[in-house]
Amino acid sequence: MKTIRDIAKMQEFSLQLHLGGLRVGFVPTMGYLHEGHLTLVRRARAECDVVVVSIFVNPTQFDRRDDFEAYPRDEERDRRLLEAERVDVLFMPRAEEVYPPGAATRVHIEGLTETLCGPRRPGHFDGVATVVAALFNMVRPDVAYFGEKDYQQLQIIRRMVADLHFPIRIESVPTVREPDGLAMSSRNARLDAEQRKAALALSRGLAAAARAYEEGVCEAARLLAIAREPIDREPRVRLEYIELVDGTSLRPVEEARADSVLAVAAWLGDVRLIDNVILGRGLTGESDADADEIPPVITIGEDDSERRGEGSAGACE
Repeated sequence: MKTIRDIAKMQEFSLQLHLGGLRVGFVPTMGYLHEGHLTLVRRARAECDVVVVSIFVNPTQFDRRDDFEAYPRDEERDRRLLEAERVDVLFMPRAEEVYPPGAATRVHIEGLTETLCGPRRPGHFDGVATVVAALFNMVRPDVAYFGEKDYQQLQIIRRMVADLHFPIRIESVPTVREPDGLAMSSRNARLDAEQRKAALALSRGLAAAARAYEEGVCEAARLLAIAREPIDREPRVRLEYIELVDGTSLRPVEEARADSVLAVAAWLGDVRLIDNVILGRGLTGESDADADEIPPVITIGEDDSERRGEGSAGACE
């Protein structure tokens, strides 16, 4: 596995790959890799000639300095995991080169950044969009892979790519979960044992609402109430929001349909977690303890165009 830290060298290397007719797949990460990241890497490995993974903890997408400093990091561990997945290039740009003195350009996507996490994390998605646009110009991939756990981020990146005419295809991969249903996240490492157990209320609430939708419950108010029930019972969880939104515009909806997204954000101590479920598909994991609450498992790696809008739609169409 080749490691590149210099932006100009990454651009030159990518140019040579394209001149050779090779297809480049890109997985941008902030490191401290888990199975969710590795699922993206495997998808890229299966579909592309060359796989590039970036590790860059982006300071401009953190709204609190202490959160940036507390973000887990382990470069050697990440390197071993990527080598085992036969990644071709590990790109680790330096912050001072990504954001040189005097840098004054930021990317802002209107509309999609004004719902869900946007108002609660001012400037966060501007930081995300700016660094992803910069990374796209550095790596110049043919395909880039993102997880659906960060659903709002995924839609923002898709909009940016379309509006700015990046010649890049965006592929998404379903949320990868722990065996008990918790969505995988690098932040999970910061949870203590009691917080880790309490965090399961999020996926249980989403699963219960997804099951209700499959059984014909369509009204947003009812689905939100069902999702909140296990969350409200857990005193360690401080709910930030839970909303039912359109899967494309991310605007709240009154009636669910097969591409609606139920999204949640909550705090456990000083750790903020997010999760979501795309209605009509159910969660992408299963809990042994609460199997009766969890909808059927979907296969990771299905083509996104085949997944969206499929599955049982209950009586909501």
